[in-house]
Amino acid sequence: MKTNRNCNPEAMTDMRRLLPIFYILLLTGCMVGPNYTRPAIHSPETYRYEVKEARDTANTIWWEQFQDPTLNELILEALRNNRDVKIAAAAVEQAAGILIQVRSPLFPQASYNGSAARQRLSEENATPLSSSIPNPQEAYQIFAGATWEVDLWGRVRRLSEAARADLLSTEEARRGAILSLVALVATNYFQLCGLDEQLAIARKNLASYGESVRLFELQFKYGQVSRMTVEQARTRYETAAATIPQIESQMVQIENALSVLLGRNPGPVSRGRTLGELALPEVPEGLPSQLLADRPDIMQAEQNLIAANAQIGAARALYFPTISLTTGYGQASGHLSDLFKSPTRTWTYGGTITGPIFTAGAISGQVKQAEAAHQAALLTYERSIQNAFSDVENALSARTKIIDQLQAQKRLVDAAGEYTRLSTLLYDGGYAPYSTVLQAQEQLFPAQLNYAMYRASLFTSLVNIYKAMGGGWVTAADKLTEARNKDADTVKKKP
Repeated sequence: MKTNRNCNPEAMTDMRRLLPIFYILLLTGCMVGPNYTRPAIHSPETYRYEVKEARDTANTIWWEQFQDPTLNELILEALRNNRDVKIAAAAVEQAAGILIQVRSPLFPQASYNGSAARQRLSEENATPLSSSIPNPQEAYQIFAGATWEVDLWGRVRRLSEAARADLLSTEEARRGAILSLVALVATNYFQLCGLDEQLAIARKNLASYGESVRLFELQFKYGQVSRMTVEQARTRYETAAATIPQIESQMVQIENALSVLLGRNPGPVSRGRTLGELALPEVPEGLPSQLLADRPDIMQAEQNLIAANAQIGAARALYFPTISLTTGYGQASGHLSDLFKSPTRTWTYGGTITGPIFTAGAISGQVKQAEAAHQAALLTYERSIQNAFSDVENALSARTKIIDQLQAQKRLVDAAGEYTRLSTLLYDGGYAPYSTVLQAQEQLFPAQLNYAMYRASLFTSLVNIYKAMGGGWVTAADKLTEARNKDADTVKKKP
């Protein structure tokens, strides 16, 4: 195809004169619809259960503060292999592609086409063809063209703004998946540690009760105790024996759930330190606005609000005319050998303007839908903030109350242990029946199990606090994932 030196000079001069005008129209064109402003939010000054003298842990990998290398490795494995995180990352890539597609009309669209044909005209029962007209005939054409929609009213720019917000919204959804993943892995791990401790307690009691049954059977053999005493001892033994399968069943279920989070097939999960060996990190504190500013769900809701706001402008822009510019240049000839010779060139340029006159409510309906969607997005954004404050308040309250429960349960375990010791001494001295010992043991065993459960709940409450606060640690966790969206940083600037 020939270069521009073969183009009509007058046509090129006219195009050069018109292009600056079109660019000025584009640059000075307004964007229909409201510009986004962040809604005012009334936030509480402090929490009811504020934690004092705590250090800020934002932008840190908080789970390392539990000082369990096994937990650290499990979380890293989950960040690398978890399917939900990878699905969320794929959604980000999809949203990035949509943004590229939506904003493409801001730039000229170039295309090309070519054709070749050979045709013979019928000479039967018709006026004979002139000898100057070849039969059959050949036609060859190659053509390049460009079109450009002048975004005078900002419709494409509003759509691009909405697509960009959708992209950032999916990015926040991915960060939210990371937050939930880390919290779930840590929570399940601590539950496993609690079940390990409960299982150890149950097995220890089972061994102790088994020894009691053995001794009482010997005493019964020699007539020192009644058969009822033996069966009472056996009752405590079988109660402990029945507890062990229940604990083991719970352990299998949690291990399988944790394996799925890790991207593995269901199976056993290794443990590191026991509950007593784990460190209790301090709880981060700060103003509610600072704590909630980086919560992925709030940022996602705000991006959805920005997208809905931009869609109003895109819908209102449909009331205004659409201006499109077209231009083309090519070669056309009846002989392939002459296709690229100067006389065969052809060119065209022009423009079109289309606008609505009567649409029977088609446009007003779209505007109404966009405005209603914006109102719903605004309410969703406000609700997400209120839920965030509630989550943090509940998490702080739960930690405070669990500490109180744990202290009370510890006192109960100590009292039940002392009661069991004293009742056993009385029974051995002949001053109390064995039913007194049995009653004490019936109180001590469940108290010990509940104490182990509350200890695990204390660690879980810390996880819930970190999850409720969101915070910069999500960024640190994000860097550890394999599937990281490469387009997120490039769309921070508006087109």
